[in-house]
Amino acid sequence: MKEDPGKSGSGGGGAEGIINLKPNSSMPISYHPSFGPHEDLLLLEVDEKLLPHILHQRVTVRGECDEEAVLCASSTTYAIKFVGNSNSIFLIPPSENSEFADENWKKGDSCKAAQVLKLASGNMELVEIAPKLGKLKSLLMENPYRSEEDSTDPMEEEEYLETGKMGLYRWEDLVAKVQASDEELRAELKALSAVEINGYWRIVDDKYIDVVLSMLLHNSVLFGWNLTSLNEDEILSVLESDGFSRRISLHILEVYGNKLDTDMEGKCVWRLDEKRVCVHFAKGVLKEGKMKMDRFMEEWVRKIPARMCADFEMLEGEVLVEKLGVETWVRAFSVSSLPLTPADRFAALFREKQKWEMKDLHPYIRDLRVPGVSAEGLLLKYTRRTQPTPGAELIFSAR
Repeated sequence: MKEDPGKSGSGGGGAEGIINLKPNSSMPISYHPSFGPHEDLLLLEVDEKLLPHILHQRVTVRGECDEEAVLCASSTTYAIKFVGNSNSIFLIPPSENSEFADENWKKGDSCKAAQVLKLASGNMELVEIAPKLGKLKSLLMENPYRSEEDSTDPMEEEEYLETGKMGLYRWEDLVAKVQASDEELRAELKALSAVEINGYWRIVDDKYIDVVLSMLLHNSVLFGWNLTSLNEDEILSVLESDGFSRRISLHILEVYGNKLDTDMEGKCVWRLDEKRVCVHFAKGVLKEGKMKMDRFMEEWVRKIPARMCADFEMLEGEVLVEKLGVETWVRAFSVSSLPLTPADRFAALFREKQKWEMKDLHPYIRDLRVPGVSAEGLLLKYTRRTQPTPGAELIFSAR
């Protein structure tokens, strides 16, 4: 038998009464005096993992006027989608301490019906997605950091920045423009070798990077530095005397080296990364265009430091190899120049080559991340595979 509505034992009316309604109990409902569309009230469905972030206001909604908004937690990005419901959903406000509290409640009206403020036709749901980082590189490339800025007199620096602020972005500017969580945004800034200079995030011009790195290597020979144990203070001081700012010199160490533990005297020590340095000079050689393999290897070995060893396997995801008759040619084709979204990435790859073997394709897709989709799933979605003969390598073409 149902309890009397007035003695349901629910502990109150409104939303609290509905939440605390006991089994086999009931409560009357009615329309709230302010019943209406209330477009500013929306239902949001979240999972247990994300709920604490929302309750403690650790999420933000990001996107510009012409973009679909996304919700970002500290390390993840979510698409916001509206899902319609076939059933009616009643929105019932709290009975007290609410802007929608009815005067009858305040007067102690014994009716205590749960009052419906709005009928919701659906709710928003959140779907984890890959961050939308494609815009970041183009923003930073609007005004790359060049050598003339490094030689600017400190007294004139503020005036220089004021006159050239077009295309300069602080952290908060990037947060406002790029649809990604803070952690994802910082990871992409690192992948782009961006550096914060005077409060602005910048990409250093390739030519200037080459000049500073070459000077560091030249000084290593001149002063007998060990490339596996470089004293940070000494490096920065010597390069500063050569006209390079300490921040740019430190950036070169960060991009092309690995920071080791401090030495016995408490000084920071760095080791140059052989692969990163060798890849840098290989890309420089290939700026001349497509080259025969033998000539390329000869030029590459000549460019790199004498104490380093060039290995062609270092260039996975940086070059393409072509067989033309009996000759082998090599040309630059860097994964860093490709779009970040899977659809655009595969389209770009198949514009470059109609058919790919897996060993050649893999370096160009291994960095793709789509929540809930494996690398095999991406291949099934965007490629068609064939096997010319039994036991032969699989060939991937556009779907």
